[in-house]
Amino acid sequence: MIKLKFTILIALSLFLNCFAQSEKKESIIAPNATLELVKSDYEFAFTEGPIADKKGRVYFTDQPKNKIYIWDEKKGVSLYTDDAKRANGLFFNAKWELFACAEENNQIGYFDKNRNFHVVFENYDGKHLNGPNDLWIAPNQGIYFTDPYWQRPFWAKDHKEVQDTKGVYYINPKGETVRIINDYKIPNGIIGTPNGKTLYVADMGARETFRYNIEPDGSLTNKTPFVKYGSDGMTIDNQGNIYLTTSNKVLVFNPNGELIEEIIVPEAPTNVCFGGKKRNILFITSRTTNYTLKMNVKGVDKGVN
Repeated sequence: MIKLKFTILIALSLFLNCFAQSEKKESIIAPNATLELVKSDYEFAFTEGPIADKKGRVYFTDQPKNKIYIWDEKKGVSLYTDDAKRANGLFFNAKWELFACAEENNQIGYFDKNRNFHVVFENYDGKHLNGPNDLWIAPNQGIYFTDPYWQRPFWAKDHKEVQDTKGVYYINPKGETVRIINDYKIPNGIIGTPNGKTLYVADMGARETFRYNIEPDGSLTNKTPFVKYGSDGMTIDNQGNIYLTTSNKVLVFNPNGELIEEIIVPEAPTNVCFGGKKRNILFITSRTTNYTLKMNVKGVDKGVN
């Protein structure tokens, strides 16, 4: 009888262990992957705004030096333009035109295939923007962007905040613009889901990120607290996980707002995106450096169906 009970206990233990293993989710980071410094012959002042093109090459900005660079996983880093209009956040539209928050003259615009800049939007209510920071282009090609106010050294000394609030704006596919958020302290990072139904916006001033439902007309409803962290930059993967940059980490939260991963970065990260041919390389801009990390998940941060 004792031997029978012992056998049953062993069998039960093995069953529970197997069940626990099956319930354990696979890590979002690739096996044996480590954070790698992106080697470059260029010296950076403050890298930001990464976004990948259709080949998986990552474009990123260096606003103080007024440049945009391209990172290729095989060829490394090269210069895209040395007249970046003081671009900060970047995003591609369906035509693969490179959109930018251009803070030189506080505009939203894009670089064409010849790298010429075209202004799409610059005035709201008859006044210039404060300083557009980050943007996301939805599947319908509507543009959401944040407009906080950070005093820039390349502005005139008497430059002042001109809008009556630090807001978030929406440019619909017809080119009509509305302010859709006006109750943030410092709106900054922004990203939406690939189906165009949910938007995440970080308030760095309140140190909180919120989630919204996106209505068919582009307006936002159902403001819901997501996590008690603000973020300079954000991205999303194919499991719906949201990536936020903090003082020394990239924090990853599942769609329920539960922390599932912490990626420690040697230098304070500013922004993040997925790149590489398979879109499975996390690219992290970190002021004077950049880092990559191979992942088990893939990026879906491009606003195209």
